[in-house]
Amino acid sequence: MFEKILIANRGEIAVRVIRACRELGVRTVAIYSDVDRDALHVRFADEAYHCGAPPSAQSYLRMDRILEIAKQCGADAIHPGYGFLSERGAFPDLCEKEGVVFIGPRGDVMRQMGDKVTARQTMEKAGVPIVPGTTERLTDEAAERWVRDVGPPVMIKAAAGGGGKGMRLVRDVAEIRQALARARSEAKASFGDDSLYVEKFVEQPRHIEIQILADHHGNVVHLFERECSIQRRHQKVIEEAPGNGISDDLRAKMGEAAVAAARAVGYVGAGTCEFLVDASNHFYFLEMNTRVQVEHAITEAITGVDIVKTMIQIAAGEPMPFRQEELAITGHAIEARIYAEDPDRGFAPSPGEISVYRPPDGIGIRVDGGVYTGATVTVNYDPMVAKLIAWGRDRPEAIDRLRRALEEFVVKGIKTSIPFHLRVLRHPTFLGGGYDTGFIEQHMDGGKGGPPDPGGEERRVALMLAAIAAYRRDKERSERAAQHAGASGPKSGWRDFGRRSQMRGGLR
Repeated sequence: MFEKILIANRGEIAVRVIRACRELGVRTVAIYSDVDRDALHVRFADEAYHCGAPPSAQSYLRMDRILEIAKQCGADAIHPGYGFLSERGAFPDLCEKEGVVFIGPRGDVMRQMGDKVTARQTMEKAGVPIVPGTTERLTDEAAERWVRDVGPPVMIKAAAGGGGKGMRLVRDVAEIRQALARARSEAKASFGDDSLYVEKFVEQPRHIEIQILADHHGNVVHLFERECSIQRRHQKVIEEAPGNGISDDLRAKMGEAAVAAARAVGYVGAGTCEFLVDASNHFYFLEMNTRVQVEHAITEAITGVDIVKTMIQIAAGEPMPFRQEELAITGHAIEARIYAEDPDRGFAPSPGEISVYRPPDGIGIRVDGGVYTGATVTVNYDPMVAKLIAWGRDRPEAIDRLRRALEEFVVKGIKTSIPFHLRVLRHPTFLGGGYDTGFIEQHMDGGKGGPPDPGGEERRVALMLAAIAAYRRDKERSERAAQHAGASGPKSGWRDFGRRSQMRGGLR
């Protein structure tokens, strides 16, 4: 096992990796930009080093600086988390050259699966079903000709795409040229590559993904599926596992396809194969994410497998600690991504200092967060505040627990997406489970609509008042106990230290 791991990331995923390292007895190193000096991941790590200015290109994306820090502190491995350098093939190449283990797949595997056109070619050869479409980069003329020959609706996509960037749906041939121009422009700005391909649009698609793990000893397993169809502008908002109405037969076929995809490229580490499933339960390969996913926690909840810890063990050369036949689904889990956004103002960014942060608790609840009371949400990075995961014996119980936890979740000083999540959880179509990727657009007016919250604000106020009352009661009890101890008991060093600290303005 490694002695020291540098986490080349920030926020909740950096905290998540640090926790896994602690359980493995591995020391951790955080990196931070100018605006992250007091971030939670910096406070959690054993060591922390400054990596640059706030813009990502000058800090968290600086491969040379990160490897310089790794050498300086003696880290023998680097975990990239998700985002930033996690899918840039040049980084694991550089790590290998410098003698530092990259916790993830090789650079050539990243490039092969990161390029959507190459990935489609590879999957087609491996016998994994792909969405009907082109397997070559197209000029505007060739793309327009293909769309006119096949007929809309089609999806124009960036070859280097991801996160919904460089994608345009075309439902009328008259829209082709404008859609191509916009997709190329966005792809160039986002990825530095304006290459495009075209797929036939799958009507009423569901977004189902399969988690895989593969080691250096030839073992590959899948950890079943996640439903990621609740999306806003191609960005996942709420995920659940297992998928709704996925039969054992379909689950087995998709799992086998994901394992075949991993074997086809010699994959090692944690990864995810994403599929589209149509109304007739035909599935098609969409892409492979060569990293840990944001939503990995719900798979951990239903399988009991610590994905982050396992990928570290795999990178250290250890064999997979379980076989496929030993894995099973237990219960149901749902995750809500809590963002610093105002859903009542078109999901406008809501940066600022968090004046109160009180996450929920209780049976079946997990919060993966990267903030605290007094922390600042900046405009420089992804606005995720926390991930809230609820587990239940079945889907209704998981929904009930998630709703209860969202109502208990208190974040003040900024606006969050919590009210939107509560509207989703009350919607009859969501409750019925029969939704697809068009749910937010079709049933919630793009995120602005949804059923009203009867008494929701009143419940939130009541919970806050109850918390304040409990705090006051505890404070009064403490003061009475302190007075009693001062009058009749021995002197308390802790009490005297606290009084001195208060006079200095608090702990430093």
